[in-house]
Amino acid sequence: MKILETKNKDFDKDFNLILNRAQLDTKEATLIVSNIIENIIENGDKALFDDIEKFDNWRPKDSFDLKISTEDTKKSYDNLDSSLKQALHKAYDRITSFHKKQIPKSWIDKEPNGSLLGQKITPIESAGLYIPGGKAAYPSSLLMNAIPAIVAGVKNIIICTPTPDNRPNELLLAACHLCKITQIYKVGGASAIGAMAYGTQTIPKVDVITGPGNIFVATAKKLVYGDVNIDMIAGPSEIGIIADEFANPKYIAIDLLSQAEHDQMASSILITTSKKIAQQTKLEIDNFLQNLKRSDIAKISIKNRGSIIVCEDLAYATNLMNQIAPEHLEILIQNPEQILDDIKHAGAIFLGEYTPEAIGDYIAGPNHTLPTGGTAKFYSPLGVENFIKKSSIIKFSKQGINELAKDCAMLAKAEGLTAHEQSVLIRLDDSK
Repeated sequence: MKILETKNKDFDKDFNLILNRAQLDTKEATLIVSNIIENIIENGDKALFDDIEKFDNWRPKDSFDLKISTEDTKKSYDNLDSSLKQALHKAYDRITSFHKKQIPKSWIDKEPNGSLLGQKITPIESAGLYIPGGKAAYPSSLLMNAIPAIVAGVKNIIICTPTPDNRPNELLLAACHLCKITQIYKVGGASAIGAMAYGTQTIPKVDVITGPGNIFVATAKKLVYGDVNIDMIAGPSEIGIIADEFANPKYIAIDLLSQAEHDQMASSILITTSKKIAQQTKLEIDNFLQNLKRSDIAKISIKNRGSIIVCEDLAYATNLMNQIAPEHLEILIQNPEQILDDIKHAGAIFLGEYTPEAIGDYIAGPNHTLPTGGTAKFYSPLGVENFIKKSSIIKFSKQGINELAKDCAMLAKAEGLTAHEQSVLIRLDDSK
């Protein structure tokens, strides 16, 4: 893992590579995904069956074979180890409790003249949740996507997940049973996104699609956006850590690797005020890599996408991290709250040495579906608001229209919209 120092003459060049980590050549992916989506629009289930055979090494016999039954999800739940079942329930309860605090309220304000202004909150009617299931299956992502939709009041929730060799992940099915999800389809990748966006003979069209995925899933979400809503365009996982001279290098090293083991394209970035911590962390990373189950993936990630930056003080470290805007940000300094107000851009912020990023992935409560690649500058974590919509409420009284009609008409006339102008003035005339 390379160590960069801000005082070096080439630092700006090296740092720009970190800032541009999300820039991928998507031309080839866009062409492939466009063809997949067009095929699904034209051929529906047949296109899905062809894609499943091509990418997941099995072919559904019919539409019933495409769907996972509630009997299968219940069986998986019932067969779950009791300790694992307890952990799943604890995660479910904590995630639900956190997201219930996000529920926005409808409201109406009555003005003195009798007019009313307000906002009405309505759940999205149908949501499609994409849950990865290729190289690894993520039941935690099912909880993080399904629970806010459930809390929001979405009636129709659809799951799409790849099932290589027609072998669904048992823990994922158990999580579906816990969340009372009944519409689960064995299809992944861009095909799943296209099916949920436009519908097929078996998979219904949805109003919003959420969930992480690879470059083909991300590209598909980008292409269907506008025909349906999406949560965000998520890329590979990443972690940023700010550490001072009091931090524990072992904690830093394993937390950096917790993201590196996700994906060869994952980014793990440490910014520290201590050269000693930088060097010790590098050694600890090498030690941990010898025994990690996914060390082959983590080694490539750390080598190609990992960086340790040594800078002069915490203010400089914070400024650099705000430019990076990481998906996950750990603050491992003596008093982490002291710089919290200075953090402007991060998907999730973890304070102190007893708060590893992994606790947020599974059981803390806040959502782990987070903006990546610097998009934390304008995206927020997945939440209840992704599954609701807002309608404005407007009611004017006779007195209210009298008070504002002339000003409104003047603005309409200035824009050259005379029907707008007259639609207001005619009411002013009739109210006399």
